[in-house]
Amino acid sequence: MPWTNRGAYLMMGVYFRGATGPTNFYAPLYTSAIAPDPDRNTNADMTQIATGNGYSDGGPSVARSAVGFDVYTEDDSNNRALVQMADVVYTASGGPLPSSGNGARYMGLSDDNATVANRQILGIFDLVSDRSVSSGQSLTIQDAEFRVSPV
Repeated sequence: MPWTNRGAYLMMGVYFRGATGPTNFYAPLYTSAIAPDPDRNTNADMTQIATGNGYSDGGPSVARSAVGFDVYTEDDSNNRALVQMADVVYTASGGPLPSSGNGARYMGLSDDNATVANRQILGIFDLVSDRSVSSGQSLTIQDAEFRVSPV
């Protein structure tokens, strides 16, 4: 996937209608309790991993810049444009990550609404299996990519 319908809608609103985009994005981790689909609109529509041990509610921030999205490409050979997020690192400290319950199966990208549950999800990335790390270890998500294909 990773685009949600809400994410595509928000992207077009910013570009074509001059809507204000978020200052920053956030990268929450979700469990496998609820399967993602294009109709998941907010963090409240998914189940985040348990907070604590280095994971804060809503996940870490991702800068809306060339630093936060370090690859930006027009790919004429494959008829698409893409942007990749810089590596997102989740480090367990003081215990395992997540602090309890199921591991992280999905990573989202959301806007910066002050109420974490109301943050709008732009996309959801499948991590293929549940992921957990021990204290002192890190889970690093590399090259999470959004594509737009005109054909």
